[in-house]
Amino acid sequence: MILKILLVVGVIALVYFIFIKKKPTLTETKSEQKKDKKESSEMIECSTCSIYCSLDDAILSNGKYYCSQECVEKRS
Repeated sequence: MILKILLVVGVIALVYFIFIKKKPTLTETKSEQKKDKKESSEMIECSTCSIYCSLDDAILSNGKYYCSQECVEKRS
């Protein structure tokens, strides 16, 4: 009898956690996240020409960052 009650309670708890309980939502919108990402963009130095460019625009080749494909080809 107790085993049946525990089984029912377990099934109810499982259904609650899977279907009913809301997952936490982020308060920031996607546009706010993009703004934060752009503002916090890290600047790195090109290994060939020593110009600083953002990490998002840089090209990683052989463990070094380059500002353009031209600089990658110069080092190759």
